[in-house]
Amino acid sequence: MSAPISEDDLHAFADGQLAPARLAQVEAWLAAHPEHRQQVEDWRALSARLHRTYDRVLDEPIPARVLPAANASRWRDLRKLAALAWLMLGAVTGYVLRGETTRDPQPPSATVSLPRQAAVAHAVFVPEMRHPVEVGADQEAHLVGWLSKRLGAELKPPKLDEVGYRLVGGRLLPGDKGEVAQFMYENTAHNRLTLYVRPAAPNGGDTLFRYAREDGIDVFYWADGRFGYALSGTTGREDMLRLATLVYHQYPR
Repeated sequence: MSAPISEDDLHAFADGQLAPARLAQVEAWLAAHPEHRQQVEDWRALSARLHRTYDRVLDEPIPARVLPAANASRWRDLRKLAALAWLMLGAVTGYVLRGETTRDPQPPSATVSLPRQAAVAHAVFVPEMRHPVEVGADQEAHLVGWLSKRLGAELKPPKLDEVGYRLVGGRLLPGDKGEVAQFMYENTAHNRLTLYVRPAAPNGGDTLFRYAREDGIDVFYWADGRFGYALSGTTGREDMLRLATLVYHQYPR
């Protein structure tokens, strides 16, 4: 029996990155689930627009400083708790669904998408002034060792000092495929970025950037090796693409 068709499979299908055998399985699944065909076509159209607009940017030097964006207003405690509860619900739902073995595959929406999880975690913790992270950058060695042990592989926070962002620290979060790490960065204008790192799907994924906008948060995300990465912020899509490119090149492939 073939593995269930996941959202990662559909993204890889849209980007033309599937092996022939898996490609045939996804095509057959889409034929039986035409309601998802338009979603795949929308992803293809968005990817084409992003490449037309931003491919040339990848060859440009990264600016010495990233243009600051206005600080977002702090969330009220109730909204923050609701967002955290939503993130926990997604993790529990993914865990429960992971153990089911039904004849028909679960639809891609059954588990929470990487950019959505990353954006929710970003929105929950970025407004925090006193407790934005569990372990601060002053204990970076401990932070790296702790998160690497919990996620089962060496995981170092990328360096963004050259573009004006210092590491604030990091924390451990629940995810729908296991434990998740979040690193936070801040510049002198108090703009913050978060890098969300979770285990990748067993069948892997392509290394192309994808873009999502979740409730006003720009997210660039990709899969690479054992992990999926999502960089979230509100500095604007072009700056986020440049920052994501810098992060991407710091992880070995």
